[in-house]
Amino acid sequence: MVFPVPDKAITLYNTPLTAEQAAKLKRLLTGEGYKFETRPYTLYFAQKDKLTIAVYEKGPKAVIQGRGTQEFVQFRLEPDILGEARLGYEEVLSPEMYEPHFGVDESGKGDFFGPLVIAGVYVDRDLARHFQDLGITDSKRITSDKRIRDLAEGIRRSRAAQSVVTISPERYNALFAKIGNLNRLLAWGHARIIENLCELRPDCPRALSDKFADVRVLERALMEKGRAIKLDQRTKAESDFAVAAASILAREKFIDWLDATGRHLGVTLPRGVSAAVKDAARTIVARGGSEALSAVAKMHFKTSAEVLKPS
Repeated sequence: MVFPVPDKAITLYNTPLTAEQAAKLKRLLTGEGYKFETRPYTLYFAQKDKLTIAVYEKGPKAVIQGRGTQEFVQFRLEPDILGEARLGYEEVLSPEMYEPHFGVDESGKGDFFGPLVIAGVYVDRDLARHFQDLGITDSKRITSDKRIRDLAEGIRRSRAAQSVVTISPERYNALFAKIGNLNRLLAWGHARIIENLCELRPDCPRALSDKFADVRVLERALMEKGRAIKLDQRTKAESDFAVAAASILAREKFIDWLDATGRHLGVTLPRGVSAAVKDAARTIVARGGSEALSAVAKMHFKTSAEVLKPS
């Protein structure tokens, strides 16, 4: 049985690599005249004409994007690096991605400023194929805010069952003080999303998320409807279309919150944890004290102690 590549040429593709494959790919790109740039979180980033190849440290994992993606994957990556044909055979190699299930992911967990946003999306075979055509991939691999927002709009237009919960910094700080453990707080948020999705799609048999704690922590957080569903947690779950779609919806809400709140305060709220984050935090404290900081930041981060420490 043959599963041909779709007629519409793909412009985004990602695949895990071994360290040896990543090194071999770099040699191939060097020999073919690709220009290399330094990019955060990558082993290397290469570009030629309209095609870019980013190989990320975590994994490692290759993300190929732009005009010529399909040809590069079929005629260079697969035969010369991977040693097997995958493109067009996703349903054969990973059939579980096309079966009905919820995907759950979060954004803002590692950022000092901003909320913790948790999202969930339902997929079945038709929706998974549609998300594949849209180029849905893990939001952490997408550096453009515009691309995040465009993909999020595409997910909404698909009418897939979806749910997003935004835990503001004030609410987050109160919950963390009460729960005292980030994994338990995440489990609480994931459980709320699964319960919401079960209301929308009570026939869904399974939910998938990235592994962040013992699955029993999440099981204990679920209420009546969620307890009937099969829970799966695995590393690199973001390669799944439902989890990737959830990551994009969560990321959109997170960046929108940072942008809107920063404009209201007149202070840019940087992402992550960095010197720029500390400078912005000191500005907020100077204007409104620790209460002002707790309204926009996660106070259990050591950054808060560093910023509030008397000079």
